[in-house]
Amino acid sequence: MKKARIIFHIIVLIILPGCSQQNKKSEKTIQQPIRLAIEQANKLAALPLACMQTEYPNKLSQTLGGKEDLGEPHELHPAFFGCFDWHSAVHGHWSLVKLLKDFPSLEQAAFIKQKLQENITKENIRLEVLYFNGEQDKSYERTYGWAWLLKLAEELHTWNDPLARELEGNLKPLTDLIAEKYIEFLPKLKYPIRVGEHTNTAFGLSFAWDYANTTGHELLKTAIETRTREFYLNDAGCPLSWEPGGYDFLSPCFEEIDLMRRILSKNEFDDWIDQFAPQLKDKKFTLEVGEVTDRTDGKLVHLDGLNFSRAWVMYGLANQYPEYKHLIQVANEHVNYSLPNLVGDTYEGGHWLGSFAVYALGEGL
Repeated sequence: MKKARIIFHIIVLIILPGCSQQNKKSEKTIQQPIRLAIEQANKLAALPLACMQTEYPNKLSQTLGGKEDLGEPHELHPAFFGCFDWHSAVHGHWSLVKLLKDFPSLEQAAFIKQKLQENITKENIRLEVLYFNGEQDKSYERTYGWAWLLKLAEELHTWNDPLARELEGNLKPLTDLIAEKYIEFLPKLKYPIRVGEHTNTAFGLSFAWDYANTTGHELLKTAIETRTREFYLNDAGCPLSWEPGGYDFLSPCFEEIDLMRRILSKNEFDDWIDQFAPQLKDKKFTLEVGEVTDRTDGKLVHLDGLNFSRAWVMYGLANQYPEYKHLIQVANEHVNYSLPNLVGDTYEGGHWLGSFAVYALGEGL
């Protein structure tokens, strides 16, 4: 018996160093998030610059109460009339602010600041507010455009630059109106909208939460947390294998995860994700990228957006909780598939995908 114990201890001493080396090797293979370099930042800045004052083609998504409501895009939306539609114009402005903050030495920094000042003026925002208060437009851009407007406001709020204070002040009437619209609307929304496009509730609440949390808007935070818990806390078994849908640019499962990691405590989130998507904890978790078959098709190119939005969820989760670091590799695969296609892309993707790339790569920092 004594001899057997000695042999056992010898075997353990032999095996343990090997295990230790294997663990070290595994740790070394964990990838780092793809980071945005100044060269890429200059190229991505060119995308919203090319469209932020390009009026046509334009999708107004307008409900007419009468012929008096007809008008050209720059008349109806003097601040955000370019980039094909209102929400794309808004997040195009956001991406330029974000890039200026992260890369003050952008090649076109002075020109970007000039364009921001031309669009986000007190008078232009007054007219934007007037549109949102129109009888036919109470739900205009709910909640996708609302979310991006608050993300723009948050980015300006956290930018330490005199221009940011000017633009934030000019934007404030519209920012306040959108926050009020959220607070008014959320108690009426009995069921969350679980789709992979604009009206996805979890996406809209995530960006609104960021704004409220950053600026200390307690009423908005309370409204979002209340509905988030009521909507999603009991969710289980999200069918990730059903995704993506053919036109998705958001993942219903991942967007919900992105919201819940913000709202729940660590212990609550651990319990929740064990029921909702336990496979994400598997170090061997894989997920195929969304494949785009025709980038000239405005709907099919949505799948490039899906790759970026999936990536920002995985980066954000890995940054918040180290046990999800293995998801960085999956996120990188998604970014690497779609990022090379942005520069020189058709207008169908170029007018909005740059913002998705900028946000995804920002979450990887």
